Amino acid sequence: MREFRLYNTLTRSVEPFAPADGKTVRIYSCGPTVYNPAHLGNFRTFLFVDLLRRALRLHGWRVHQVMNLTDVDDKIIRRAAEQGKTISEVTEPVAEIFFQDRDYLRIEPAEEYPKATDYVPQMVALVARLIEKGIAYKAEDGSVYFAIDRFPSYGRLSRLDRREIKTGARVAQDDYSKENAQDFALWKAAKPEDERARAAWDSPWGRGRPGWHLECSAMAIDLLGETLDIHCGGIDLIFPHHEDEIAQSEAATGRPFSRFWCHGAFLLTEGAKMAKRIGNVTTVKDMRESRIQAAAVRRFVFNTHYRKELNLTEEALEASIDAVLRIGIFAERLRGATSGTPALGQAADQLTQDVESALFDDLNAPEAIAALSVFITRANAELDRRGNDADALAKARAAFERVNGVLDVVPDAVVDSTLASWVEGQLEARKAARARRDFATADRIRAELEERDVMIEDTPSGTKWRVAR
Repeated sequence: MREFRLYNTLTRSVEPFAPADGKTVRIYSCGPTVYNPAHLGNFRTFLFVDLLRRALRLHGWRVHQVMNLTDVDDKIIRRAAEQGKTISEVTEPVAEIFFQDRDYLRIEPAEEYPKATDYVPQMVALVARLIEKGIAYKAEDGSVYFAIDRFPSYGRLSRLDRREIKTGARVAQDDYSKENAQDFALWKAAKPEDERARAAWDSPWGRGRPGWHLECSAMAIDLLGETLDIHCGGIDLIFPHHEDEIAQSEAATGRPFSRFWCHGAFLLTEGAKMAKRIGNVTTVKDMRESRIQAAAVRRFVFNTHYRKELNLTEEALEASIDAVLRIGIFAERLRGATSGTPALGQAADQLTQDVESALFDDLNAPEAIAALSVFITRANAELDRRGNDADALAKARAAFERVNGVLDVVPDAVVDSTLASWVEGQLEARKAARARRDFATADRIRAELEERDVMIEDTPSGTKWRVAR
């Protein structure tokens, strides 16, 4: 088995990776703050983590992933106050939407989804350890802060210039800006609005609630141990969230918090420049209502490397919709084939080799998708030859399933070859009718296609089609 390599944000380099125990990869990935439904930018990160866990299993390791649900923080308490609700009344419906969106996008469930509010005792214990070590202190406002000037390696993940840190100043809010690099709140003294929202707990320092950063450290250590194999999240979490997680965790335990730190880049949107059919798509619900299949979203996301910015455009999404249609037609053909050729078996071997080489090299999904496309072209040509090598066909099916087990880009509604042939024939007839300016016939053919839920679009490169349902 070839070496698995990952980019480590901590060292700014691609390094060989293997789990510490050689068997199970312990992953902590930052999950959603459940006060609003997660947007597509969040789900780009969640899809990157899904790709990672599947690739790790492809390599032969087991995976134990913990993804937290942040169900208490400043934003949630503000939302509860605005709506006259408790924090659980705000977060529980949003958490349910998250799980529905996760399932729609075929993201594999993590092994555990701890809620912050279920781990307050562990958070209190972590703060107590930091106070005992003299690295945290109770301030006059009743809150407990982490003293970053007492943790000399603070800033090494984000490469923060320590000379610019104003030590001794305190940052109490959760959603603070990247310019603030000061003592951060571990435990916040309760305010009346916290009590009203049922967001306050007893502690040795009085009634209060945990700080955002503290939550992840306490849950990760409790569920995965003091040193993780991989900690994941979006690049926006590098500072201050992950920097503060490192500080409080390592100050308490004296051990490295995570061996690898892996971060996904942003998803950008064109917004108003998008076409009417796509609109200003921002959520998975928008995608679902636009009848965009999960396979197309996955292929769109994976066609750009996870560490590069991804721009959501109509053209890119349409290209992925067309691509997964082709994949679906091929999957149906491969399923119904009766035999193959020796060259089909060779193409299957090459697919496995190329995809593993790509995915095990810092999750190079674009190369894996390109290898799958090459395989489909070669395999279709060999299936046309109608050989009699049953072993080669079995090998092709196994390789295709192995690759799709990671990428998961076969659409739900697979178009059978009979429908595809009929559509192509109708489009040729429509093209001929338009060439002779018989627009009545062309319109009739379009209407017949739409009756079969086949949507068509005339583009400079030809007419494209897809099944709407």
